[in-house]
Parts: sequence; structure tokens; C-alpha cells
Amino acid sequence: MSAPHADEEEFQPVLPGSGETDYERYLRTDELLALQKSPQEWVHRDELLFQTVHQSSELWLKHAWMEVEEATRLIEARDVDGALRLLGRANRAMRHVISFLEHLELMSPWEYQEVRRVLGHGSGFDSPGFRGIRQVSPGLLAAFDSLRRERGLSLLEVYARGREHEDLYQLAEALIEWDERVGVWRFRHFKVVARIIGEDVVGTQGTPVELLAGLIKHKMFPELWTVRTDLTELAKESD
Repeated sequence: MSAPHADEEEFQPVLPGSGETDYERYLRTDELLALQKSPQEWVHRDELLFQTVHQSSELWLKHAWMEVEEATRLIEARDVDGALRLLGRANRAMRHVISFLEHLELMSPWEYQEVRRVLGHGSGFDSPGFRGIRQVSPGLLAAFDSLRRERGLSLLEVYARGREHEDLYQLAEALIEWDERVGVWRFRHFKVVARIIGEDVVGTQGTPVELLAGLIKHKMFPELWTVRTDLTELAKESD
């Protein structure tokens, strides 16, 4: 056997773990790609699609809520610029999660019934990523409100005098975008479920699908939505 070339020796893996390359070892691709069922375990080949979409979503949801958590800390430390950067990343992450749902709509509604039989009581209500979103969002709003009150401003004034308080205005808009992206995700999830199994059925945990439709109206930051109405009324008064 011939000796390896110098460049081959130079780029041999140096990180611990399994895998032939440092790329595989750092990303732990052996473990990652083993998380999906093997073809021998499938009841239908769309199980790979179903697991890939949901596992990918959980990774991006984790990334999103952790960015929000850190952004909240930065707001509390009065680093608004740093918080805005991270909230922008969180909002982009939610766009990815929303887009993944399109792939589920490519499944046959009839063939999906085979996949559904092996889900047990699995439900999107048990999503760790969604749980993380619900946990960090109230703190984000509280940090924003604390900063706003420190400046002596009402929410209406943050918008009506937005040019004077650009950082607060941008922060408010980042928050409402976060609320909107989560809401769009809820809506798209409902439409995917309705498209695949129907609206008038019961989910895997005995929850009616129509309940999902009701959740679409839920807002994490209702004040940021109602202030739009207040601004419209204020504008009418000045006409």
C-alpha cells in the first residue's frame, strides 16, 4: 500500500467522534441520518418525507426560539441593535418552517392514511419547538414594554412618533413580525392537515381538526395589532 500524499495526511480528521471527515464528525451526520426510519421499517415510503419535514422543523424552531430568548436578554441589557439582529434571524427561521409544510401537501391523502396508523398519539401540540416559542414570547413582550415605559412612551406614541424613536419602532415591528410568522405557521399547519385528512375529523390525540382553525385567531401580542386600529382612529380625528 502506498503512503498517503502530504495533503491527504494534512487534512485527516482531527475532531473526535465517528465519521471519515471532520465535516461528518462535527455535524454528527451518522447520528443525524440515522434518526429517520430505514426503508425496511417503513409502512409507506412517505414516512421519510414526513419525518424529514418534522425533524427539520424542530431544528429551525429551536433555533428561532433560542434567538428570541437571547434577543430578550439583549433588550433587557438595552442593546436594541443586537436584539434586532437576532429577531431578524428568528423571523427568517420561521419562514423556513412555514415553507417545509408545502412538502407535506405533496403526499397522497389516501396513502398518508398508512403513515397515520404508525404515529401513535403523536401530535403537533407536543412539539418541543412550539413549546419553546410559547415560553419565550411573553418575556420578549415584557422586555419591550419595560424599555418603552422607561422612555415614557405609550405604544401609540412609539408608532405616531416612530421617526423620533426609530429603535423602538423597529423593535415593535420585529415583534409583530414574529407574532405574524407564528400565526402564518399555525394557519399553514391547519390548511395542510385539512387538505390531507379533512376538516371534520379527529386528530391523533382525539382533538378535532376544527380546533386548529380556532387557534389561527390567537395572537401572542394583541396590543401590537390593536394599536393599528388606534392609529387609524387617530388619523381620522386629525382629518
